[in-house]
Amino acid sequence: MKLNDWHPYRHELKYRLGELTLARSHLDVLRRVYTLNDIRDFVGDPALPALPAGLDGYLLANIPRPGVSGAIESAGSLMSYCLKSYQRCYIDMQGDFAAYLSKFSGKSRSGINRKVRKFAEHAGKLDFRSYRTPDEIVIFLDVARSVSAASYQERLLDCGLPTNQTFIDRALDAAQHDEVRAFLLFANEHPVSYLYCPVHDGVLEYAFLGFLPDFAGLSPGTVLQWLALEQLFAEQRFTAFDFTEGESEHKLFFSTHQTPCSQQLLLRPSLRTHVSARLHRGIDSTSRLIGEGLDRYGLKSRVKKWLRQRA
Repeated sequence: MKLNDWHPYRHELKYRLGELTLARSHLDVLRRVYTLNDIRDFVGDPALPALPAGLDGYLLANIPRPGVSGAIESAGSLMSYCLKSYQRCYIDMQGDFAAYLSKFSGKSRSGINRKVRKFAEHAGKLDFRSYRTPDEIVIFLDVARSVSAASYQERLLDCGLPTNQTFIDRALDAAQHDEVRAFLLFANEHPVSYLYCPVHDGVLEYAFLGFLPDFAGLSPGTVLQWLALEQLFAEQRFTAFDFTEGESEHKLFFSTHQTPCSQQLLLRPSLRTHVSARLHRGIDSTSRLIGEGLDRYGLKSRVKKWLRQRA
């Protein structure tokens, strides 16, 4: 099955206040996931296949169509709910690293180099390791899991490095076909940050990044991303580095291109789907208002830091 095929999928709705998950519910849908190549070749909305009995609707994941987060509208006989709208960030890798560097201002390059030096000074040396063969990926998964288990990405956001056998089998199969790149950053022989990137149709995907919270002040995610990109550009094999769903300061900073995308649910109207969508929208709206209030008083970053340290 290709990502851009329609396929049955159990979509999890997470009801969150900021980074705290309050509750979860599920919708059974037909899903289509738009890859970066789909997005760059996009010519129009797809025809919807017949919806089997028992399914709640459709999920258009990463469709290159602007939306208004939280908007609930009528779409013919269906109810449209825009889960989120964001800039799909990616790096065009068809040039070399020197060309990529030219996108940054002198101040930005100096800032990154300063972070790299600061980390190296703290760690005693710059210990950066890459993994791609099946044997190497086995080592990477074992070592990276120790970082993921302690990271806020896993403990707070439920997006740590998976441990299930399906993921492990896919990672090893990808390594067998030279379709994965993985990286670790160490300090004093201890792993502190990891980055895992599968490859699809010549595009690297930013799948999993995590770091130890105790090292957050040393920007290990930024340092690892920078070192990984330099090595990946040197291969001259990949067409793009795709930051996938959502946007963040990290993604916007490193990307060379952004495309408006959204996550769209098209649901059969029912009491359950109406309640699920409207409750999700209400909590999400409340979360944004709280975030805006904290930001207005300069408290948002402090609250985030406090939550991540206690996750």
